[in-house]
Amino acid sequence: MDKDITIRLAQQPEADALLARSPLAALIGMLLDQQVPMEWAFSGPWTVAQRLGSDDLDAHAIAAYDPEAFAALLSQKPAVHRYPGSMAKRIQQLCAYLVEHYDGDAAAVWADASTGAELFGRLRELPGFGEQKAQIFLALLGKRFGVRPKGWREAAGGYGQANVYRSAADITGPESLAKVRAHKQEMKAAAKAAKASGAS
Repeated sequence: MDKDITIRLAQQPEADALLARSPLAALIGMLLDQQVPMEWAFSGPWTVAQRLGSDDLDAHAIAAYDPEAFAALLSQKPAVHRYPGSMAKRIQQLCAYLVEHYDGDAAAVWADASTGAELFGRLRELPGFGEQKAQIFLALLGKRFGVRPKGWREAAGGYGQANVYRSAADITGPESLAKVRAHKQEMKAAAKAAKASGAS
């Protein structure tokens, strides 16, 4: 990854610096980004690294870690996620997959992808990455990390568009975070309204 990248997803300097320099931290942050505020999710990798006594994350080490001990590590106060036990399992599954398929190198997932569709397919195969998460991470790679294989915007769907505030991919600071949060609330309200009108 480009060393000059500035990431502001966690809104904490050390946590954001780790996301910028560690492809694995970025993937784990994306994995954690559900059912908790975005800053909480993306500061998770830094918290995990700290508790492991390191300033980086290692897929081999995490995959080999005792599952109960790793769950306990995430559950310590303040917990890394609202569901630390299940998220510990997911992080270990992701790391085990990276070890098996990419020799533990998270950046290898996107390093030689020649098209956006190919990259989307690879992200989609990662444990814990559904279609939406894969599209958001693809947009994040393109917009914030300069990973732009041919057709990446199209492969990222609505999240790939320029000048939108839809996801983690569009956050550059507190102001854009507020806009993304407002967009998510609008989407939730629209989904709720659609459900209500369908039920009547």
